[in-house]
Amino acid sequence: MQILLVASAFNSLTQRVHAELRDRGHNVAVELALPDRSLTDAVRRHAPQLVVAPMLKTAIPEEVWAAHTCLIVHPGPLGDRGPSSLDWAIHEGAERWGVTVLQATAEMDAGDVWASVPCRMPPVAKSDLYRGEVADAALTAVHLAVERFAGGTHVPAAQDETGAAGAPVRVRPYLDQSVRRIDWAADSTAAVVRKLRAADSQPGVLDVLLGGEWYLHGGHPESVLRGRPGELLATRAGAICRATTDGAVWIPELRPRRLPGGPPTFKLPAVRALGDRLPPLPDFPPPVLPDAHEGTWTDIRYREDGGVGFLTFSFPGGAMNTEQCRRLQHAYREACTRPTSVLVLGGERDFFSNGIHLGVIEAAADPAAESWANINAIDDLVEAVLTTTDRLVVAAVAGNAAAGGAMLALAADEVWCRNGSVLNPHYRLMGLYGSEYWTCTLPRRVGPALAERLMREALPVSAASALSLGLADRVIDCGPGDFARETAALAARLAALPATASRIAAKKAELERREATTPLAAFRERELARMRRTFDDPDAPYHALRRAFVHKRRPRRTPPHLVSPPVA
Repeated sequence: MQILLVASAFNSLTQRVHAELRDRGHNVAVELALPDRSLTDAVRRHAPQLVVAPMLKTAIPEEVWAAHTCLIVHPGPLGDRGPSSLDWAIHEGAERWGVTVLQATAEMDAGDVWASVPCRMPPVAKSDLYRGEVADAALTAVHLAVERFAGGTHVPAAQDETGAAGAPVRVRPYLDQSVRRIDWAADSTAAVVRKLRAADSQPGVLDVLLGGEWYLHGGHPESVLRGRPGELLATRAGAICRATTDGAVWIPELRPRRLPGGPPTFKLPAVRALGDRLPPLPDFPPPVLPDAHEGTWTDIRYREDGGVGFLTFSFPGGAMNTEQCRRLQHAYREACTRPTSVLVLGGERDFFSNGIHLGVIEAAADPAAESWANINAIDDLVEAVLTTTDRLVVAAVAGNAAAGGAMLALAADEVWCRNGSVLNPHYRLMGLYGSEYWTCTLPRRVGPALAERLMREALPVSAASALSLGLADRVIDCGPGDFARETAALAARLAALPATASRIAAKKAELERREATTPLAAFRERELARMRRTFDDPDAPYHALRRAFVHKRRPRRTPPHLVSPPVA
């Protein structure tokens, strides 16, 4: 079937819908809903059999929904209406939620219901939920709705003012900053964390701190540190710790409020964002080996279970700046000193990695120099993984991975993906050739021809396709909250297999054989030579593309590779 995706942005959910519908044999194109572009004309050009809107912040024109069946993905259960559905659910502490696919009509969220799927609401941030439990429910609902439409006999359930397919209607307004505001003198840690989670990653919670107005992004409870409510207590890994009425919270990122007529602002690690405003505070290095501080937040952790080590990391947005890459490399080296036969590398849920940190690069006094430092730091980390010969390394890809982050995963001996993860193993949309030893690992995995195609097409790849293409070795069919447990059980079995010892014994000889043919240093040198030319050229597209990405500038048109994708 010819399906057109209409979206405000090619975000994580739109990418997953795109990839999974193509997996099912549909021809899928994308049109972005942009201010200066006619969506009506775009739909007319595509002449789709069905229009699906995974993430749309504007209304579909009447001339479009009157002529085509348009399915809207709403991140709320039956009867829920409004632009801040998921925000309200977290703000009010809902434990169960859902996703509804409904037909576009003149009234927002009031159309006939094609599918509705419930989901759990674990106590995690909105963006994590959106890419996890909500995305899982959304894809189940989308596939069901598409199948029902294709069947030609399904009659969607009508909504009216008193009920929505049997559920009462609840229309809620935009959740603005007057409701999100933190009262540091009165709010408990639980209340503060809930408000921060409901605003992650956008719009953040507006607050006053050290004489400036900032949007706070991310929130993690602290179990030990205490102080006067609102007081800054400490720093760790670029985050700040701030006291509440009954404890404290860690806030990893800040974004300055945009001044009237001023340029757009963007998120940065909190310590870096505050700069000279930050008073002297104790800095608590993240615990790694052994991790004896389970009650406190840190972005890198290590634990062991029998012959398996687990090095977990979770960086906001999946981006890894120079300092984070260095710390993760240090933790990796430390983990490799432990008496284990299998080392599992990755987060327990949400992002694996998206590669270098474009925000920190953009904020640097010399973005070209910071780009160079960041790419070398992540290359060093990937090299450490590639040259590990005394144990098997498993990349546990719980969520999405892109660019250098996808190549970090490919450096491992095995790649295990959760069924809901999406890979973007390419660089060209940021104007980069790429590094992280991709010219070694990607062709080795999928062959030179497919490696070239993946780089050229620059399209998202589902976990199922990653497995069939050779990008992944295993797909774990589970919810986001179960991935860590499932991975641990599989890793324990891997460590116990008699063949594992033989595989480890063969790794050193295999590395020596490859080094004698084409040393890793040669791959790195060739890649970095291309990257250095790009970084040092102020007119290279990378700099404008990076700036547009960081400042969230909307494109003037839908990128051509999405408008006319390859036939599935």
